[in-house]
Amino acid sequence: MRLDAQGPPRLSVVVPAYQGGKVLPLSLSALLRSDLARHLWELLVVDDGSSDDTALAAARYADTVVRLPGNPHGPAYARNRGFEASQGEIVVFVDADVCVHRDTLRRLLTVLDQNPDASAVFGSYDSTPSHPGVVSEFRNLQHHFVHQRGAGEAETFWAGCGAVRAAAFRAVGMFDEWHYPRPQIEDIELGRRLRAHGHRILLRPEIQGTHLKRWTLRDIMSTDFQHRGVPWTRLLLQEGPSAAGSALNLRASERLCTAMAGLAWLSVVVTIVLRALYPLLMLPATAAVVGLVNRDFYRFILRARGLHYAAAMLPLHLMYYATNVVSAISGWFLHMLLGEPQAPVAVAAGVGMNLTTWPPRPARPGSGVWSQVVDEEFGNLPVPEREDSRS
Repeated sequence: MRLDAQGPPRLSVVVPAYQGGKVLPLSLSALLRSDLARHLWELLVVDDGSSDDTALAAARYADTVVRLPGNPHGPAYARNRGFEASQGEIVVFVDADVCVHRDTLRRLLTVLDQNPDASAVFGSYDSTPSHPGVVSEFRNLQHHFVHQRGAGEAETFWAGCGAVRAAAFRAVGMFDEWHYPRPQIEDIELGRRLRAHGHRILLRPEIQGTHLKRWTLRDIMSTDFQHRGVPWTRLLLQEGPSAAGSALNLRASERLCTAMAGLAWLSVVVTIVLRALYPLLMLPATAAVVGLVNRDFYRFILRARGLHYAAAMLPLHLMYYATNVVSAISGWFLHMLLGEPQAPVAVAAGVGMNLTTWPPRPARPGSGVWSQVVDEEFGNLPVPEREDSRS
């Protein structure tokens, strides 16, 4: 709860959550430990159709809880509704499974104050993810490493821990909730749109948070193919041949590793067709190239986790690039077959009715001032006693 508030806050922190009853106490308490004066920021949690006690958990910490009725509408829709309930000049997006560091909010505000020509800034996961194990650590440390070496001007945005000036966010149309009704690349697409409108985006890897997600092999493959690889390929094809630019995952080294993975896939097919083993020699060659190109990453893993972790992560890295190949081919095929990404049928119906969101958002209750707990169904939500943010 904001203390001694004098006028509107500088920052509005928006946390979308679905089935977040267990994780929110960790991430929201981390926010309340921030060293940025509490009267400078407000905290809004958007409960995206959860069936657990997400709203009650959020109400212990948040200034405003927005409850979305029905089935989950996706983080793009949820973040947009949180933004519409906010008051700050800068909106900060933090995922429900990210525990920000004490200085995260202060650093986000400082960067934008010191760079008035920049419209957005985002940070990075730290190097200490909460879940141990090779699979989870590979995924989180890979993300950490990519962002650590990408400091400076960015071509995309990351909503796991990032801030956007409210005016710029509103001007470009907010998150594309029409085409991204589930977690996909809605933050990447927002960043591309910001850049297309001439806005500067900064990546500051010293701004960090701890990721609480436990990754499984199935999660990684599903995310890389269905939720990121295919839609990102279609987005790039839609933007045209110059779209790759300096995006973090589209550098020449990444394209080389993906090409090698494609040759590895081809060698497996040739082996099956010819019933000969010699084409499989491409597999160790691919592993050697991936290891060489990513030698800085493996040096980092050696220092941070040791040789056994580095050796165990190489097959996961090969799988990552192999999935990129399948994603690129599938995305290209869908682009040729269907053209630009299409909104779901229900969303398209909303467009035909000239609605600005689907499902339609209800008007603000009462006089337009939202209470500390806002229920879009206009029901009553018991509000437990909040923890004192000064503790």
